[in-house]
Amino acid sequence: FHDHALMIIFLICFLVLYALYLTLTTKLTNTNISDAQEMETVWTILPAIILVLIALPSLRILYMTDEVNDPSLTIKSIGHQWYWTYEYTDYGGLIFNSYMLPPLFLEPGDLRLLDVDNRVVLPIEAPIRMMITSQDVLHSWAVPTLGLKTDAIPGRLNQTTFTATRPGVYYGQCSEICGAN
Repeated sequence: FHDHALMIIFLICFLVLYALYLTLTTKLTNTNISDAQEMETVWTILPAIILVLIALPSLRILYMTDEVNDPSLTIKSIGHQWYWTYEYTDYGGLIFNSYMLPPLFLEPGDLRLLDVDNRVVLPIEAPIRMMITSQDVLHSWAVPTLGLKTDAIPGRLNQTTFTATRPGVYYGQCSEICGAN
């Protein structure tokens, strides 16, 4: 897509620079330039066609990257005020809540406002589909290390797909202004 868009930009820049060069170097002037209906029609329709030529491949790529046809694991994440509920739908409806650990329960080495009592366990090198919604208010399910941020909206089921490429603990964090925590 980058090469496609860059070629269109190069052609437009070349055409504009060529028109500027001709305007600056020629001694002939056209006195009928003020009544150029055909020219105005062309320079109105041509940019619209160029925008469509850029938009169609972009939309195709956007929809291709959004859908994983056969994920290895599907997890439903439901946002509540101050905690998340996770459902492993592929494994008989395994459901658990994940609460942020209060400062009194933190062990040495735990991260304040990031560690939880029940972590989500995911396989590595496997496509994972995360279905995200909310029970009460707007939330944002975000894991910055994986480059993920999806809004949880009541009454709407959003979807994101990802693949964890290396083992480890990935911390999620709230990216909405939710209150004291």
